[in-house]
Amino acid sequence: MLEIQKKLTNTFYAMLALPATAVGFALSTQIAALSWILNKKYGLNIHEVAFVWLAGPLAGIFGQVIVGMISDNVWFLKGRRRPFIMIGGIVGALMFLALPQIGAISEATGITSIILIASVIALLLDLSVNVTFNPARSIIADLTPEGKKRTSGYVWMQVISGTFGVLAYFLSMVYGNETLLLIAAIFVFVCSVFPILLIEEPKELAGQVEVNAEKHTVLDIFKSIFPLYGFLVFGVFSLIFHFYQNELRFMHNPLLILSLVYTVMIGAWIIIQGKKAESDKNEFQKIMLAHTFTWIAFQSMFVMSGFFIDKQIIPNLDMTNVYANKFAELLTGVMQTKDTTTGNIISLGFLILNAVGAVFPIVLSAIAKKIGRVRTYTIALAFSAIGYFYIAFFGKYEINFYLGMFLTGIGWSAVISIVFSIVTERVNQNKMGLFMGIFNLAVVLPQMMSQGVANIISETQNFQLLYILCGVFIVFSVVFWLFIKEPRSTASEIAQPKGGH
Repeated sequence: MLEIQKKLTNTFYAMLALPATAVGFALSTQIAALSWILNKKYGLNIHEVAFVWLAGPLAGIFGQVIVGMISDNVWFLKGRRRPFIMIGGIVGALMFLALPQIGAISEATGITSIILIASVIALLLDLSVNVTFNPARSIIADLTPEGKKRTSGYVWMQVISGTFGVLAYFLSMVYGNETLLLIAAIFVFVCSVFPILLIEEPKELAGQVEVNAEKHTVLDIFKSIFPLYGFLVFGVFSLIFHFYQNELRFMHNPLLILSLVYTVMIGAWIIIQGKKAESDKNEFQKIMLAHTFTWIAFQSMFVMSGFFIDKQIIPNLDMTNVYANKFAELLTGVMQTKDTTTGNIISLGFLILNAVGAVFPIVLSAIAKKIGRVRTYTIALAFSAIGYFYIAFFGKYEINFYLGMFLTGIGWSAVISIVFSIVTERVNQNKMGLFMGIFNLAVVLPQMMSQGVANIISETQNFQLLYILCGVFIVFSVVFWLFIKEPRSTASEIAQPKGGH
């Protein structure tokens, strides 16, 4: 074992964060390039692009839960998480190489459906991300004790991952999205394979022999996610709806509303049960519910911001005075065209979002030591709601879009850092992979709801509605977080007197 691992030094935290950083870079690359390349290069419209993005949630449903369950108990290549991180990284790198070659693959295979090829590549790419991400998060919990040190592990994860996420958007503006995909292939391979070889995993976690007797079947997992049944039903419907839109259109909006109403009602019931008898299971379910609404908002933003920019911002622009184009010209020395403007605004907007996401975990970690992680997380998330509403009502001007992304980034910095340290203290340490996989369903099932948001926007052609709905979803999430209790370690740390006699 390396000395830096024994002492849990900052260098070790940084190295431990690299596999998750590879995933973060991969996700940033997808956000920057996937919708753009499908719309601009292959001519897919908004609901077709949203359908391709459904590959991610589908991969998450099967990939993270199954891999999480297996990785808790397997020992291969001297690791519990190592094999999955390495395999996921290799497959992800290959899919990034394949994505810009959709046309060539179509010609070579004789498959004329661009949507089909794009969906398969996106599915394999997202499978690789999901295979990697769960073990990459779980290994941090495996190798750090509860409390401040574990929070530090996840903060380091987000700072480094967020920094390289910013770099992805920066590279997109400098070299273009197709070159970014090549860089991503190399980066994901290197950061997934090599650092994990230097990290030593414990073959037995404390108390593992006793808990191995506790089995979790597929039925047990299905029962544990009952608060998410509404999203699950609508997610399945979304897949079918894509192929039978005319026949099923009358069901779409009512089913979407019913699934949301069901989730809110179940959430209220779980809160009431928690007041009667507090338990880790109840707290875990409340966190899942709150997290679901957060991810409907963020996934919808990731998928459809380019269309919002095309319809809401571009018509109001003086094409000779576009900040994103000037920034790109400063970086590249190349005159930008009208065709590159949307991509540049997307890249600059998400660069700002991820820059805030990279820096603010440090700020939030310091605040959390004073007022607690849950309260800090809730306040940060409220800034995202403000940011979404600001973009919705003032975002037709380019500079306002960037300001809204800055505000949204404050919440984003908490969503991908603090929440994991909270969750890991509400589940069985020795079933971390399994419970991380189950928790991820609170990410992937709501992501499937973004298909419903896309269809509503496509029908109404009201692109302002995108960010209004995102703001509303975040408000629901904030309300649920108000009823979530602090983890025990945080509560005890805050309660300790600062000094003595």
